[in-house]
Amino acid sequence: MDIQRGMRGRLDTYFDIRQSLKVTLETAGSSAYDHCCFGVDSQDKLSDDRYMVFFNQIKTPGGEISLNESSGKAEFTAELSKLPSGISKLVFTASIDGSGIMSGILYHKVIISQGSREPLVLTLTGGDFSQEKAIISIELYLKTEWRFAVVARGFNGGLGDLLRSYGGEEAEEPAEPAPAQQNNNTDNNTGSGSSKPKVSLEKKLSKEAPELVSLAKPIMHVIEKKSLSGITAKVALVVDISGSMEIRYGNGTVQEIVNKILPLAVQFDDDGELDFWYYGTKNERRENVTMRNYRQAVPDNWEELMRKLGRGNNEPAVMDEVIAEYAGSDTPAYVIFITDGGVDKTNEIKNRMIRSSSMPIFWQFVGVGGWNYGILQDLDRMKGRVVDNANFFALDDFKSVRNDELYKRLLKEFPSWLKKAKKKHII
Repeated sequence: MDIQRGMRGRLDTYFDIRQSLKVTLETAGSSAYDHCCFGVDSQDKLSDDRYMVFFNQIKTPGGEISLNESSGKAEFTAELSKLPSGISKLVFTASIDGSGIMSGILYHKVIISQGSREPLVLTLTGGDFSQEKAIISIELYLKTEWRFAVVARGFNGGLGDLLRSYGGEEAEEPAEPAPAQQNNNTDNNTGSGSSKPKVSLEKKLSKEAPELVSLAKPIMHVIEKKSLSGITAKVALVVDISGSMEIRYGNGTVQEIVNKILPLAVQFDDDGELDFWYYGTKNERRENVTMRNYRQAVPDNWEELMRKLGRGNNEPAVMDEVIAEYAGSDTPAYVIFITDGGVDKTNEIKNRMIRSSSMPIFWQFVGVGGWNYGILQDLDRMKGRVVDNANFFALDDFKSVRNDELYKRLLKEFPSWLKKAKKKHII
């Protein structure tokens, strides 16, 4: 059933309010969009900020409201019957992060649904708005019974104005320190490297690689939790191009890998570029991947490159080239090494892991739906290293893993290595 701006009604006319409801918000356009749900009290105030559900806080304390977000779409699940008595209204909002106004959107859609019942659907376009940067899309509120109200109006001042209207306050970004102070902060960071403020990852991606902008929030959420915000590091990607990887090139998995690793380089590396290698029986360093050329990282003639490099997998040879590149670096190197298995050069790999443990190199090995990962599965038990300089995990399907889970796993051990390497004066 289509609903319109200004419409109100009882929810129990359409749904069983004793069961969970889904409220889905989707905004499409050229900007970066945030979707939030505020749980407010009878005075229309956000009296408990634990009931603000958004990308950085995806559920309430009792799980009464939860968020699943991907690619410009936010799906909130609400258990109205389980909300505490202090919460009498849920306010669902959309806002623009950065430049842009709501009149520039392609569309904004809200869907209230429950199982097989007919959903309530609101569809708006840029023509429905003017200079707003944040809007209240729809409200669910308790007035004897639970009701809905289609608001679809907003605030020119953006999320900050919206929050203030509910008694909240937008967290401010740290102020940029004076130039004389910028080089005196490194001891407070997880590892070495520059601690100077950086342009936000989301702004960089929205300007130069808008197709990747949805990756910024899950990356920054993990980076902030891991205290990696001020870290500068070289980021490298090494990708298996042996014959057994053929299906993963053909179905787009390898391009997806490049797409999801590049933003880490944009965040960590001063030049915003991803150092890049392919390896088979032989290996080849490719042009650095950037926000301008990442779509061409997997060439159209990848089969020809596979034949050129040989259809086997020779990890030690490409590891030697990576080690030579970063052994004397003043900046830590974070190397993401993609393989589908068949790893059998146990002693050669072990020797290189031990040798590079005194160098500013951290190896993050990732298995992509293969088999026989060999020594990579035993890295935590490898002895003889100055510090533990590697981690491994395997995925059944790289393309299907949730972005927040992927970055959580990718950055699981890098922070602890930075601390240990700094203590040992490796970085």
